Amino acid sequence: MEQGSKSTEIFYLICALAGVIFTMYFNIQFVIEHGSFSLITFVAENYVNNGSASIANDFIIVGVVFLVWSFREAKRLKMRKWWLFFLVTFSVALAFTMPLFMLVRERRIAALSGNNS
Repeated sequence: MEQGSKSTEIFYLICALAGVIFTMYFNIQFVIEHGSFSLITFVAENYVNNGSASIANDFIIVGVVFLVWSFREAKRLKMRKWWLFFLVTFSVALAFTMPLFMLVRERRIAALSGNNS
């Protein structure tokens, strides 16, 4: 594997780990604060002011674009089990799923080009 590809994979891995750690911390805090998880409350609390609503809407658009692009990219590269990325996006976090997909994609491209080691 080329050095550039390996360093890119490491970058995506670090981002995926950061995405799961930094989002899960606050998700756990939410559950502790409310005693359980309520999707309705979770979404409603994202719209408590204009700034948080802007960020929430930003992530919704980015998430939709990512899911459409990743579906097409997975199909193009013949990556199996794309639906797992869809599920993880909604059950964990987009901040985890996106770099994880990029990591898997990078490895798939390396495998298709015959540079896997």
